[in-house]
Amino acid sequence: MEDSTVAGDWILNQIADAVIFADRLGTIVRWNCSAVALFGYAGAEALGQSLNLIIPPRLRDAHWRSFEKAVTAGATRLNGRATLTRATHKDGRKLYVEMTFALVLDPDGGVCGSVAVTRDVTAGVESEKSAALRRDVD
Repeated sequence: MEDSTVAGDWILNQIADAVIFADRLGTIVRWNCSAVALFGYAGAEALGQSLNLIIPPRLRDAHWRSFEKAVTAGATRLNGRATLTRATHKDGRKLYVEMTFALVLDPDGGVCGSVAVTRDVTAGVESEKSAALRRDVD
């Protein structure tokens, strides 16, 4: 059998959802193939960059306050529940994404970063908005 790290890379790169791991400072350390497809940045472009790469400017302050609070407290406020938020594609398009966050702990229980599992829900959200507008007009 292959080394477990190699197998882990294979698994991450075959998952349909984007998987992003950032260290305690919010620097992108892992970026799977689905993250490339969703956000438009090749792994070489994303790795080593701040999460600001995909966070819309108007959401950055709130994101970093929550990120710092979670890293300091050792827990997220969502406790693994998915949340709908906005993200930015490389080409500037705004995306609606559903994200699940978790802190990644080292063997001693210290926070070494956070992982987000993300999927694009833009089409569904925009469809719902259009339907709501049509209902309001009727």
